[in-house]
Amino acid sequence: MNRHIAIYPGSFDPFTNGHMDIVKRGLEIFDTVVIAVARNSEKDSLFSVNERTEMITELVNNNPRVQVESFDGLLVDYVTAKEARVILRGLRAVTDFEFEFQLAQMNHTVCEQVETLFMMTSPACAYLSSSIVKEVGRLGGDISSFVPKLVAEKLLEKFNQAD
Repeated sequence: MNRHIAIYPGSFDPFTNGHMDIVKRGLEIFDTVVIAVARNSEKDSLFSVNERTEMITELVNNNPRVQVESFDGLLVDYVTAKEARVILRGLRAVTDFEFEFQLAQMNHTVCEQVETLFMMTSPACAYLSSSIVKEVGRLGGDISSFVPKLVAEKLLEKFNQAD
Protein backbone atom coordinates (compact mmCIF):
# COMPACT_ATOMS: atom_id res chain seq x y z
CA MET A 1 0.00 0.00 0.00
CA ASN A 2 1.20 3.48 -0.84
CA ARG A 3 1.85 5.69 2.18
CA HIS A 4 1.95 8.78 0.01
CA ILE A 5 -1.72 8.80 -0.99
CA ALA A 6 -4.52 10.18 1.17
CA ILE A 7 -8.16 9.52 0.39
CA TYR A 8 -10.38 12.49 1.27
CA PRO A 9 -13.95 11.15 1.21
CA GLY A 10 -17.21 13.03 1.50
CA SER A 11 -20.45 13.90 -0.15
CA PHE A 12 -19.16 17.40 -1.00
CA ASP A 13 -22.67 18.71 -1.73
CA PRO A 14 -21.42 21.36 -2.35
CA PHE A 15 -17.63 21.61 -2.14
CA THR A 16 -16.80 24.51 0.20
CA ASN A 17 -13.75 26.63 0.94
CA GLY A 18 -13.32 24.43 4.02
CA HIS A 19 -13.02 21.36 1.83
CA MET A 20 -10.48 23.14 -0.39
CA ASP A 21 -8.53 24.12 2.74
CA ILE A 22 -8.20 20.45 3.74
CA VAL A 23 -7.12 19.46 0.21
CA LYS A 24 -4.44 22.17 0.04
CA ARG A 25 -3.10 21.34 3.48
CA GLY A 26 -3.28 17.62 2.74
CA LEU A 27 -1.02 18.20 -0.26
CA GLU A 28 1.60 19.60 2.13
CA ILE A 29 1.77 16.15 3.76
CA PHE A 30 0.89 13.67 1.00
CA ASP A 31 2.08 13.29 -2.57
CA THR A 32 -1.46 12.70 -3.80
CA VAL A 33 -4.89 13.50 -2.41
CA VAL A 34 -7.81 11.61 -3.90
CA ILE A 35 -11.09 13.44 -3.40
CA ALA A 36 -13.54 10.55 -3.19
CA VAL A 37 -17.10 11.70 -3.83
CA ALA A 38 -19.45 9.31 -2.07
CA ARG A 39 -22.57 8.00 -3.70
CA ASN A 40 -24.64 8.18 -0.53
CA SER A 41 -28.21 7.07 -1.07
CA GLU A 42 -29.18 8.18 2.45
CA LYS A 43 -28.55 11.83 1.68
CA ASP A 44 -30.84 13.92 -0.46
CA SER A 45 -28.22 15.65 -2.59
CA LEU A 46 -28.71 18.92 -4.39
CA PHE A 47 -26.08 18.02 -7.00
CA SER A 48 -25.75 14.65 -8.68
CA VAL A 49 -22.55 12.67 -8.14
CA ASN A 50 -21.47 13.51 -11.69
CA GLU A 51 -22.12 17.23 -11.15
CA ARG A 52 -20.11 17.22 -7.91
CA THR A 53 -17.25 15.28 -9.48
CA GLU A 54 -17.11 17.59 -12.51
CA MET A 55 -17.26 20.72 -10.35
CA ILE A 56 -14.46 19.55 -8.05
CA THR A 57 -12.34 18.45 -11.02
CA GLU A 58 -12.64 21.95 -12.47
CA LEU A 59 -11.81 23.51 -9.08
CA VAL A 60 -8.59 21.55 -8.63
CA ASN A 61 -7.64 22.76 -12.09
CA ASN A 62 -6.01 19.57 -13.34
CA ASN A 63 -3.52 19.51 -10.45
CA PRO A 64 -1.60 16.27 -11.17
CA ARG A 65 -1.39 15.59 -7.43
CA VAL A 66 -5.18 15.64 -6.96
CA GLN A 67 -7.54 13.00 -8.29
CA VAL A 68 -11.33 13.28 -8.18
CA GLU A 69 -13.40 10.11 -8.32
CA SER A 70 -16.73 8.84 -7.13
CA PHE A 71 -17.17 5.65 -5.17
CA ASP A 72 -19.80 3.54 -3.50
CA GLY A 73 -19.60 0.70 -1.04
CA LEU A 74 -17.27 0.47 1.91
CA LEU A 75 -14.75 3.27 2.15
CA VAL A 76 -11.98 0.92 3.32
CA ASP A 77 -12.52 -1.22 0.21
CA TYR A 78 -12.11 1.88 -1.94
CA VAL A 79 -9.00 2.94 0.01
CA THR A 80 -7.32 -0.43 -0.39
CA ALA A 81 -8.30 -0.60 -4.08
CA LYS A 82 -6.46 2.72 -4.52
CA GLU A 83 -3.47 1.15 -2.73
CA ALA A 84 -3.65 3.85 -0.08
CA ARG A 85 -3.45 3.61 3.70
CA VAL A 86 -4.77 6.95 4.91
CA ILE A 87 -8.24 8.45 5.10
CA LEU A 88 -8.03 12.22 5.47
CA ARG A 89 -10.90 13.83 7.40
CA GLY A 90 -11.50 17.44 8.36
CA LEU A 91 -12.80 18.36 11.79
CA ARG A 92 -14.54 21.66 12.39
CA ALA A 93 -15.37 21.35 16.07
CA VAL A 94 -15.57 18.93 18.96
CA THR A 95 -19.09 18.03 17.83
CA ASP A 96 -17.64 16.46 14.66
CA PHE A 97 -15.17 14.37 16.60
CA GLU A 98 -17.49 11.80 18.20
CA PHE A 99 -19.04 10.72 14.91
CA GLU A 100 -15.72 10.82 13.04
CA PHE A 101 -14.04 8.84 15.84
CA GLN A 102 -16.67 6.10 15.52
CA LEU A 103 -16.17 5.93 11.75
CA ALA A 104 -12.39 5.82 12.11
CA GLN A 105 -12.59 3.03 14.68
CA MET A 106 -14.97 1.01 12.50
CA ASN A 107 -12.82 1.51 9.40
CA HIS A 108 -9.70 0.45 11.28
CA THR A 109 -11.49 -2.60 12.68
CA VAL A 110 -12.62 -3.64 9.20
CA CYS A 111 -9.15 -3.05 7.73
CA GLU A 112 -6.26 -2.66 10.15
CA GLN A 113 -3.92 -1.29 7.47
CA VAL A 114 -6.09 1.81 6.99
CA GLU A 115 -5.56 4.75 9.33
CA THR A 116 -7.58 7.96 9.61
CA LEU A 117 -5.82 11.30 9.89
CA PHE A 118 -7.90 14.11 11.37
CA MET A 119 -7.02 17.62 10.28
CA MET A 120 -8.54 20.61 12.02
CA THR A 121 -9.99 23.11 9.58
CA SER A 122 -8.50 26.56 9.50
CA PRO A 123 -10.26 28.98 11.85
CA ALA A 124 -11.70 30.92 8.91
CA CYS A 125 -13.56 27.79 7.78
CA ALA A 126 -14.43 26.25 11.15
CA TYR A 127 -18.13 27.13 10.96
CA LEU A 128 -18.69 26.07 7.33
CA SER A 129 -20.76 23.08 6.37
CA SER A 130 -22.32 22.20 3.05
CA SER A 131 -25.80 22.14 4.57
CA ILE A 132 -25.42 25.63 6.10
CA VAL A 133 -24.07 27.00 2.82
CA LYS A 134 -27.02 25.53 0.91
CA GLU A 135 -29.50 26.99 3.39
CA VAL A 136 -27.97 30.47 3.25
CA GLY A 137 -27.88 30.32 -0.56
CA ARG A 138 -31.43 28.99 -0.80
CA LEU A 139 -32.64 31.92 1.29
CA GLY A 140 -30.86 34.44 -0.93
CA GLY A 141 -27.85 35.12 1.29
CA ASP A 142 -24.40 35.94 -0.02
CA ILE A 143 -22.35 32.71 -0.10
CA SER A 144 -19.41 34.07 -2.10
CA SER A 145 -17.02 33.92 0.86
CA PHE A 146 -17.97 30.32 1.74
CA VAL A 147 -17.50 28.50 -1.56
CA PRO A 148 -15.36 28.86 -4.68
CA LYS A 149 -16.87 31.14 -7.35
CA LEU A 150 -17.79 28.19 -9.61
CA VAL A 151 -19.73 26.53 -6.78
CA ALA A 152 -21.57 29.77 -5.95
CA GLU A 153 -22.61 30.08 -9.60
CA LYS A 154 -23.81 26.45 -9.75
CA LEU A 155 -25.74 26.86 -6.49
CA LEU A 156 -27.47 29.96 -7.84
CA GLU A 157 -28.41 28.04 -11.00
CA LYS A 158 -29.91 25.23 -8.90
CA PHE A 159 -31.86 27.60 -6.69
CA ASN A 160 -33.16 29.58 -9.69
CA GLN A 161 -34.35 26.32 -11.32
CA ALA A 162 -36.30 25.48 -8.15
CA ASP A 163 -38.26 28.74 -8.29
